[in-house]
Amino acid sequence: MRLLNPGPVTLTDTVRGALASEDLCHREPEFADLQQTVRSGLRAVYGLSDEWAPVLVSGSGTAAVEAMVSSLPGADARLLIVENGVYGERMARMAEVHGIAHERMTLAWGQAIDTAAVAEWLQAGAFSHLAVVHHETTTGRLNDLEALGRACTARGVAMLVDAVSSFGAEAIDFDALPIAAVAATANKCLHGAPGLAFVIARRTALAHGQPRTLYLDLAEYCAKQDARSTPFTPAIPAFYALAAALDEHAAEGGWFARRNRYRRLAAQVADGLAALGITAVLDADQSSCVLRAYRLPAALDYATLHDHLKQTGFVIYAGQGGLADSIFRISTMGALDEADIQRLIASVACLVHN
Repeated sequence: MRLLNPGPVTLTDTVRGALASEDLCHREPEFADLQQTVRSGLRAVYGLSDEWAPVLVSGSGTAAVEAMVSSLPGADARLLIVENGVYGERMARMAEVHGIAHERMTLAWGQAIDTAAVAEWLQAGAFSHLAVVHHETTTGRLNDLEALGRACTARGVAMLVDAVSSFGAEAIDFDALPIAAVAATANKCLHGAPGLAFVIARRTALAHGQPRTLYLDLAEYCAKQDARSTPFTPAIPAFYALAAALDEHAAEGGWFARRNRYRRLAAQVADGLAALGITAVLDADQSSCVLRAYRLPAALDYATLHDHLKQTGFVIYAGQGGLADSIFRISTMGALDEADIQRLIASVACLVHN
């Protein structure tokens, strides 16, 4: 089965095999070595200095985002949360749950963020942080971090970035942007296994944060991990898998090479579907390399398309909320190649032509 959903991904044989590595106790030095290998590997993805602390959390990408949102804003913080999809809305819900002062800049799902409008909000609202999703997988839109970063820098505002579906395959300029932290996960662009997520935070941001939960206290995790320990029992098999996946990521040529591969496969999907009369929701230059959304043809419902493709060895993804009946999504992450995409397009063609 080939997974074309936006995580978890189809694993390589090497990463899948790493899940069956020897059992470890998380209080032994062998696990501390493994944990340090993963942390060093994550910092190396974007060539980061020791100013940045990779903090590992056993859980989904949402756990990492909530750890970031709940831990880093200080007691007097005020967030502007930009929403143009499900995951921006989820960050707003996190701020609400944790009692963090915030405002929501709500856009239509898939709408481009107007940087000038964001700058006006920041100017008027005395915000400490801007929270934004880099790649909003609701529609596949890649939000412009550089433009948002310029608006934040001009006003002394720090950025909290949900990069769950972009880390490891899209450009993130940690040093040029006023980023306080980036949240991501093992089982998307890095091609690791589910169960392990992380936040890469500036150490200064960690020092000035305020914990609002016990399990998701980033500063506590960081202090323990710096001391070669861990506050709670981690998902050890997922650590093994991510270590192997990071080795493969580096050997492939890093995030830039992975982005190029995703782009090639995404273009192959788009061209093949276009030949069948199936159009993309967004232009390629507005979309992430990771995922694109497509409009369902009038004569084809999602359930029929999904079930047909699953019978032929592919899992695709539905639209969310109000888009459930009008779009479907295809991701090109994971252990996929051009032959897989050829088979996918042939399978869709068989359904459309019948």
